[in-house]
Amino acid sequence: MTNEKTVEYYGGIAGALLPPFIFISGVITLSVLGAPDERGFWPILILALSVGLVLAKNKEAFSDSLLEGMSQPVVMIMITAWMLASTIGVLMGISGFVEALTWLANQLNLGHTVFVIVAFFVCVLVSVSTGSSFGTILICGPLLFPVGGLLGVHLPTMAGAIIGGATFGDCIAPVSDTTIASALSQDADIGGTVKTRLKYVIPAAIIALIMYATSTITRSGELLQLPPQVEARPLALVMIIVPMVIIYLLLKKKHLFHGLFAGLITGVITALVFGLLPPGKLLSLDLEHYRATSFVIDGINRAVGISFFTILLMGLVSSVKASGLLQKLADFSSQKIETAKQAETWIAGSVSATVLVTAHSVVAILTASEFVRQAGEQMAINKYRRANLMGLVVCTFPFILPYFIPVILMANATQSGAEFNIPAISPLDVGLHNFFSWALMVVTLFAIASGYGRNSAPTENQSA
Repeated sequence: MTNEKTVEYYGGIAGALLPPFIFISGVITLSVLGAPDERGFWPILILALSVGLVLAKNKEAFSDSLLEGMSQPVVMIMITAWMLASTIGVLMGISGFVEALTWLANQLNLGHTVFVIVAFFVCVLVSVSTGSSFGTILICGPLLFPVGGLLGVHLPTMAGAIIGGATFGDCIAPVSDTTIASALSQDADIGGTVKTRLKYVIPAAIIALIMYATSTITRSGELLQLPPQVEARPLALVMIIVPMVIIYLLLKKKHLFHGLFAGLITGVITALVFGLLPPGKLLSLDLEHYRATSFVIDGINRAVGISFFTILLMGLVSSVKASGLLQKLADFSSQKIETAKQAETWIAGSVSATVLVTAHSVVAILTASEFVRQAGEQMAINKYRRANLMGLVVCTFPFILPYFIPVILMANATQSGAEFNIPAISPLDVGLHNFFSWALMVVTLFAIASGYGRNSAPTENQSA
């Protein structure tokens, strides 16, 4: 994303930083106070954008930067995907799939800890196969979270296991945009990057599994009861075909829309054939209140909160990028490097700062890539190490902090438990319990401080 006009702010760097500071501090405050969902973040974003407009010297350039950020194709892709996925989630709920999955877990005598570990590995499998953390959360979140809740699993740990498994694939999958961007931006082949990244990801996964198990054992409760009006129907397990169709098409490199639409159509037909979807849920008229009702409408309504949040956030990010702040950071840090450890510290720090400002992993990688290359080559840090540092860093903050889209998306997915009287989880709790990303952060810091993995690189044959 590039801006034709540079946005200058009264107060210079301080003026450019004030809008994102207002947003971040506001979101963290609301999260600590227990804001129920992303709708509570709307006023904070509006305030941040208003302050940015007041401080911008050129109001037209500021306004153009907002529109440029909001109108990116990726924004429309995310919003449409969330609406489709949310609609599928509502359909799966109507069909009784969650209750049937709970029934199956009880039949198999899956305890709290086993279920959480199984959920983590299911999400790992989906995310590694598809390379998409968003897709994994959209597919697995609304299905696994309420089942865990009904089984009495500690809810924040359940949410953390789902987003942790989704993060794993985003970090390591050869088809992940994070892996591809980090590797190619440093002229490293993807195969060699994945092989060398395993030495960081596997230890982090082991640490995370221990933490998930410990948290589940010490904090889970008793098996919850299904609401009196709800009866588990094992027949509803047939709806497993819906996520299977979506995952299959994504593995075949089909477009995300293709997979979601196919999953929705398959789900509607399957539910109707097996009597799991009352025809009136497809579309009916409420003449008394002058409106139409449909599970599709309900699904889209569920996605409104995160959709508007994303639009506003991308506008704020674009306005900050247009200030040239990130380039100034790179220029400053390049003058402070004297050793390999210092170079890696500045690489991790600059990528961290960039992702904190841009709120998008791939955008952060591409923005910081030239500085990373120059700093790394200056201290003879090989291309795989540089690519891995970038990939590791962008799989920590965006999956931990409460204002990043993956965390908001996972918090949104926990609303699927509402019909079973299972409370939703705040973005703050989701991030705090993503033990995989926390472990990844620890491993990354250890690798920089100790030099672990610094001098290792695959041979030409191994990386081919």
